[in-house]
Amino acid sequence: MNYPVVIHKDARSDYGVTVPDLPGCFSVGRTMDEALDMAREAIELHLEGLIEDGQVVPRPRAIDHHRTNSQYKGGVWALVSIDPSHLRQKAQRINITMPERILYAVDRAAAQEGETRSGLLAKAAVSYVARKPVAKPGRRGASAKFRP
Repeated sequence: MNYPVVIHKDARSDYGVTVPDLPGCFSVGRTMDEALDMAREAIELHLEGLIEDGQVVPRPRAIDHHRTNSQYKGGVWALVSIDPSHLRQKAQRINITMPERILYAVDRAAAQEGETRSGLLAKAAVSYVARKPVAKPGRRGASAKFRP
């Protein structure tokens, strides 16, 4: 996912970064590179909070969609790439069972993509969950939908 960000800098300020598709998500940095690195972290934390709260994760829209907004006038636009499989960094070991032929197909696909088996399965799971509402643990009726 590539989230458009707009960067502003006044003469006596750091670089300020706003993420138009994620209201309330912003960051700052002393340099342009630091501002973009901080924006990536802010976006990841914002998305994880939305998921945890059972809210819909907005799809990023094109920069052209936001350009006409007067709030962003004079800003410099950039894209910040977010890999949904990197959200929730804490890994947990699991034990699963699947038909051998599927496991071989997974291994071949992982090798072709330069991924590990676990990495490929994690990306596949994220893709699947993104298409379906998922009940939030411990809350009946609450659901979240992740939209990469």
